[in-house]
Amino acid sequence: MGLKRKDTFKLTAMGILFLALMAAWLGFGERGFIYLFKIEKERQTYVDRIRNLEQENQELLDEINRLQSDRECIESQGRKELGLLKDGEILYRFKKDRD
Repeated sequence: MGLKRKDTFKLTAMGILFLALMAAWLGFGERGFIYLFKIEKERQTYVDRIRNLEQENQELLDEINRLQSDRECIESQGRKELGLLKDGEILYRFKKDRD
């Protein structure tokens, strides 16, 4: 006894409907592919931010080491930030003409 053509059609339609619902659930569900894509994008943003912060951290550590050991660096920073002068130096400041 075989399945009638009408029963086969119903079974096929139900199978296709089931697969479509599963695909929709996998794509748009609570933990679906769209959610995973969004989370991966967010994770990549954090990874890039961490990488930038690590690089900035390393640059600051290098500057700390230079300031602790390099006298020329200390002198340069003092001149730039504090306006310090060596003995016998004269600082000339010129006013800018404002039009």
